[in-house]
Amino acid sequence: MSTGDRIAVAVAGASGRMGRMLIDAVLASGDCRLAAALDMPGSPLVGQDAGAASTVAAGRATGVTITADLKRGLAAAQVLIDFTRPEGTMAHLAACRELGVRAVVGTTGLTPEQKAAIGAHAQHVAVVLAPNMSVGVNVMLRLVENAARLLGEAYDLEVTEIHHRHKVDAPSGTALALGEALARARGVTLADEGVFTRHGHTGERRPGSIGFAALRGGDIVGDHTVLYCGPGERLEITHRSASRANYAEGSLRAARFVAGQSSGLFGMADVLGLG
Repeated sequence: MSTGDRIAVAVAGASGRMGRMLIDAVLASGDCRLAAALDMPGSPLVGQDAGAASTVAAGRATGVTITADLKRGLAAAQVLIDFTRPEGTMAHLAACRELGVRAVVGTTGLTPEQKAAIGAHAQHVAVVLAPNMSVGVNVMLRLVENAARLLGEAYDLEVTEIHHRHKVDAPSGTALALGEALARARGVTLADEGVFTRHGHTGERRPGSIGFAALRGGDIVGDHTVLYCGPGERLEITHRSASRANYAEGSLRAARFVAGQSSGLFGMADVLGLG
């Protein structure tokens, strides 16, 4: 496959753990090529070859210099993959819109206003937005919604998630997506039925509520469980991530999909053809 046939991918947050994993995935891919590696001003990797952030390259030169110059970095890209922080993602998407670069966004902790702004950008350039790019997690989203619908209101719904000590938002974006899937199955909204804190004398569990618990510690990549607690039985649906490689591979699937779209806001269900 020639260079011109491959999808030109830019990776944001090159010095972060997810950024490094994405660079590795792009370099190892047969149908994508690394067009740019972006990082924040002041990062010690700025000015170095992207091979410095890659296990696959093992220090060998890739020909791509890590840069903090957003527009310069995106100039040769077709698709940006972004797993950074909300403020950075919004700046990146504004540049993508200006330059006509499609985007795959896995950033979590976005506010409703920021999500609305992403929707506005997507009217001009195609965007895949998903709180979790894992193929397994997105199949889980479909399973938990179907299970909630089949089991009915006699079952109490709880979502638990565990992540590494450095995660800055809670509940995780994936946990919230699971809660939204449960709410859809019940015909309610998470804003009305979500319970995110319990402390002190809380009284009995409110019927119909969707509870959340967030745990943080160590280097856990990400565990998510939905519990259906009914009379005399309990069903649990769990996904555990052993590494970030599954997020990176899902992101490349999203990049391949979005490269063929001119505009619109898509999710991983669209990428995977889940309907």
